[in-house]
Amino acid sequence: MDAGIIGAIIGGIFGIGGGIIGTYCSITNTRGPLERAFMVRASVVAWIAISVFILLVLLLPNPYRFWMWLPYGVLLPLGIMKINRGVARIRALENTAD
Repeated sequence: MDAGIIGAIIGGIFGIGGGIIGTYCSITNTRGPLERAFMVRASVVAWIAISVFILLVLLLPNPYRFWMWLPYGVLLPLGIMKINRGVARIRALENTAD
């Protein structure tokens, strides 16, 4: 194997490992059952969406694979902001219930 393939494999392992650790921390650092359920759903959607993106980048021919970065670069930050707003809304709801 050449260095590029080895780097891709090692990079992929570190990327997936980081995603697993980040998902675990996001779920375990929730403050209540509603927030935990929301974060589990958000994590599943994020894993599916990012997996579809990676598959499209790997499987589409040039130049279409490069065009996939445009929606990814826009939708990923928007998704993160939506998740953060959802968590804030749930925290505010759970704080008023106390």
